[in-house]
Amino acid sequence: MVAIHGDVSPGFEPVAQAFQQLFAEMGELGAGVSVRHQGEEVLNLWAGTRDKDETLEWQSDTRSNIFSASKALVAVAILQLVDRGALRLDQPIADIWPEFAANGKERIRVQDVLCHRSGINAFHNKIDDDAIYDWNRITELVAAEKPWWTPGEIQGYSPMLYGWVLGEVVRRASGCQSFNDYVQQHIAQPLGLSCAFGLSSKELTQVADVVAMKRMQANTGGSLVEVIRENPRGVTNRAFTNPMSLMIGTNKPQWRQAQIPAANGQATARDLATFYACLSDRSDERLLSSDQRHWLWREQTSGVDQLLHQSLSFSLGFMRLLPGGVQSNEYFCHPGAGGSLGYGDAQEGIGFGFVSRVMGQAILMDERAELLLQSVYQCVRGEV
Repeated sequence: MVAIHGDVSPGFEPVAQAFQQLFAEMGELGAGVSVRHQGEEVLNLWAGTRDKDETLEWQSDTRSNIFSASKALVAVAILQLVDRGALRLDQPIADIWPEFAANGKERIRVQDVLCHRSGINAFHNKIDDDAIYDWNRITELVAAEKPWWTPGEIQGYSPMLYGWVLGEVVRRASGCQSFNDYVQQHIAQPLGLSCAFGLSSKELTQVADVVAMKRMQANTGGSLVEVIRENPRGVTNRAFTNPMSLMIGTNKPQWRQAQIPAANGQATARDLATFYACLSDRSDERLLSSDQRHWLWREQTSGVDQLLHQSLSFSLGFMRLLPGGVQSNEYFCHPGAGGSLGYGDAQEGIGFGFVSRVMGQAILMDERAELLLQSVYQCVRGEV
């Protein structure tokens, strides 16, 4: 049996039991889970190993690549700038970034990108693998790109370009030298988070190595591989595999040192739980004012997503996903490829984070994160 480390408050033992189940039955090798409830940390656990050889133990401060769960940080950065009057949600991106107007993008607004209705989903032409590691180069390519469909008319998830578009908007509107500089100054430091985009050389060995899950999962929302196979030449395949370094670069130093806002945030489970707990607490204005808080969970678009081929609902920058068997209203989250999940519920005062180094196959909420989150709700609602 894998040794579980950390702390659990009375009443939340079922979450710890579910975490143990991940290792015993669900193919987990190294992971962390953290929960805050009504402003207090009630659980913070970690277990397993963090390297490919399975010799280094996962530590309390081990960070993992959270993939698309990173998008939540991008969204909050944008909403902060709206809060401060530096941006408007209905503002054309070309107002801030003139080069972005090329090829029919002059009317794409900030809010179109946030809720995945911009049509900027993938590169049309083949991109060199190393381009994603060079901010100036990749943003030039993004600025020259053309929409896949009429902006504003169709919901289609933007796995990667979302981050470079909004990351460059953050950089220009804030005056910060880089997107990560903004995140550190306005999100990480105020909350005491260790999350980052672009690690220093000294930090490279302190993060978990990602490996593929060996067992097949009972996926929530289907498998990405299945969606890509439906149309190998379609926009979904290009969005995730052009360039191929998006799929195979995760453990490389170049990936970890680059800033890829939609996909390479490095964070702990505690980072995610703390971040979402702050957003879920209406009285906590360290990140957002109460005037902006409703955007986190208010639905902006829903339907069968053109890219993911799943029924999906978005608020501004967040997905609206609930674990099976749970009902709530003011919930918001963002999963990441492989299983990571950050989740908030303002109605219940929940902040939740799960990170893993084992890549599952789910498109949306991974079965491991779902099991843990179901346990959290049961504990919070006294259903155990």
